[in-house]
Order: sequence, then structure tokens, then C-alpha cells
Amino acid sequence: MGSMVLKVKRLSEKEALTLFLNIVGRNIVQSPTIMPTLKLVVKECAALPLTIVVVAGTMKGEDDPHIWKTAHEDLKERIGKVEGVEAKVIECLKFSFDHLKDGKVKDCFLYCALYPEDFGISKDELIECWIDEGFINEMDTRQEVEDKGLNILKKLEDNCLLENSTTISSSHCVKMHDAVRDMALSITRMNPRYMIQAGLRLDKLPEKEQWSPDIEKVSLMCNFISEIPIDVMPTKCQLLKTLLLQHNLFKKIPYSFFANMPCLSVLNLSFTNIKSLPNSISEIKNLTTLLLRGCAGLRDLPCFSMLQELKKLDLCWTSIEEVPEGMDMLIKLRYIDLGVDNEKISLKAEEVVPLEKLEWFNGRFKEINELNKFISSMQQSKKNLIKYHL
Repeated sequence: MGSMVLKVKRLSEKEALTLFLNIVGRNIVQSPTIMPTLKLVVKECAALPLTIVVVAGTMKGEDDPHIWKTAHEDLKERIGKVEGVEAKVIECLKFSFDHLKDGKVKDCFLYCALYPEDFGISKDELIECWIDEGFINEMDTRQEVEDKGLNILKKLEDNCLLENSTTISSSHCVKMHDAVRDMALSITRMNPRYMIQAGLRLDKLPEKEQWSPDIEKVSLMCNFISEIPIDVMPTKCQLLKTLLLQHNLFKKIPYSFFANMPCLSVLNLSFTNIKSLPNSISEIKNLTTLLLRGCAGLRDLPCFSMLQELKKLDLCWTSIEEVPEGMDMLIKLRYIDLGVDNEKISLKAEEVVPLEKLEWFNGRFKEINELNKFISSMQQSKKNLIKYHL
């Protein structure tokens, strides 16, 4: 608007009630025992559209008058403890978060805050991340796991904690409203398990002091970090499980970088400029997910035989020329993408046949007899392979 400043008024009492009723559900609107309490709940939303929408989404379909009374008392108590519009909004949004009840669903929601502000998150990618993190029970079939992910997404959308969005490529995405993300960040700050500095145009790693000993997840994705100097590397990350470094500019990782991360299980280095991985990565005994997609300069990999817990390995669009040494030892591997442009990479059946838990596979067999051996092994062992690209 240039230099013009427009003051946007809050909704009138009638507008606020109409908006709330449009979301909460027809059966609630028609309930005379609930309506008096419902109006009190609307009043606590301070006539702000975002809080009205989120709280209404939380109470949608709830027809128990006692639960409505409890909700009103809860909201009133929360808002009474804070001052200022922003703090009241955050408390209303936390009300919705707390009413998710299921701890895994809460974890799935907080994970979205690891992405940059106003970021369109692919639904498929998000569900994959939830699977990698163990938020969804992977003992089920792949289809059941994906269905659970979609159900969680729907719950978060119904509660208005995530909103549908589309990107330039028209892929199905979700976004976090800025205020909802601020609420999520405030939760992670109360219990400092996360360090989130995604999309902040950083050109270097955070200082050592910022890597507190109790951090479990770190997101530095979508920055301009060009190197990882030895003198600023973290030294106390004994609980760190997730490290997201994708979409950065660094070309190499010092050998000792992972020395103080014994619990690291998810490592995302996708779309960085790395040319090789340090041998120390083979010593991360708890690593379950290693993502190197889009590392176009990556040619050399260490031996992977010691990564016995690895379940997912993404090497798509890298420049590796050989199948990773020790890949046949990765007996827990469920997902592998070897979709590289380099035609020198060709698999032998013996490198894939031992991977009995494999469900998702992308790779090239140069010899037709090797492909036949692989297919024969699938038929004999009744492998769980449900998605593949040969």
C-alpha cells in the first residue's frame, strides 16, 4: 500500500459469532444447551478472525455441553494470565494445540515449524518426514502408514492449524499461518528441544553456544551456509536426533562434525554442494535416514556396511558412479533411490536381494539376467516392494 496505513477493525460481535458458527457445524448451531456457552467462547476469541477460526475448528462437531463449559473455562484462564493482543492470540492457538491430545499428532504439527516461514510444504514430503521421524507406526503396511499420515494432515487442517496451499508446480501443499508458526515456535522454546533457523539467509553455522545439550532437532534448511569451519562446530549434541541442512551451499563436511552426535537418526543434506561424505558418517550407529537428493557434485561415498539401522537412503540426482559399498548389509533398508543420471551405475541382483524389507526402490539393472534374478527373488520371498522404478 506504499505509505498508506490502514487500520483494520476487529469483527463486530455479530460477525464474530457468524464466522464461528459457519465453522463449528450445523448440529452445534441448533443445540440450545450449547449456544450460551458457545457465545462465551466466541467472546474469549477477542473478535479476531484467526483465533475464531482456529478455536471453532478445534470444537467442530463437539456436542457435549460439559466439554464446551470446560473449553470456555480453559480459554478464560489462559487469556487471563497474559496481556496484549499478540499474547492472547498465542494462548488461543495453544488451546487448539493442547486439544489435539494425541502426542504423535502434536509432534507432527510441531515438525512443520522446522520449515521456513510462509513455506509451502508438500503433503507427500511431509508424510515421508513423519515416517522417517517415527511419528507414524512403521510396522503397518506402507499403504496403512500413508493413510495414517493423510488422516493426521486432515485433523490438523480441520483444526485450522495447517491450511491448504498450492505451489507454482500446483503440487498439493500445506502452510502454517505466521501466527500459528509463532505459537509452535513458542512451544519449542519453552522446552528447548528444537533449534530452528530455517530460511533466515544465514551464511554461517550458529555459534557453539546456541547448540544446547538438550537439543533434539535442528533445522538450518534454506540458508546460504557456505562452509562448516572446525572452530564453530557443536560439541554437546548428545541428544540430537534430526539435523536438517538441505538447500545450503557448503561443499564439504569436516571429519569430526558428527563426533558429538551419537543419537543422530535423520540427516538431510539434500541440494547442497558437497562432493564427498566424511568417513565418520559410517560411525553414526543410530542413523535411520540419509537424504542426499540433488547433491549434483557428490561422487564419493564411504562404506555403509556399519549403518545397520539405516532404513532410507536417497541418492537421486547425485553424480555417484558406483553402488555404495556395503549396501547389501543394510538389512533394515526400506527405501532406496538410486535414480542418478550417470549410466555407469548398474546394480547386480546380489546387491539388492538381501534387502528383504525393501518397499520403495528406484534403480538400474544394466544386464537383463540381473533384473530377472531380482524379480525371481521378489516372487520367492514375497517382498513388500510396492513402489518401484526400474
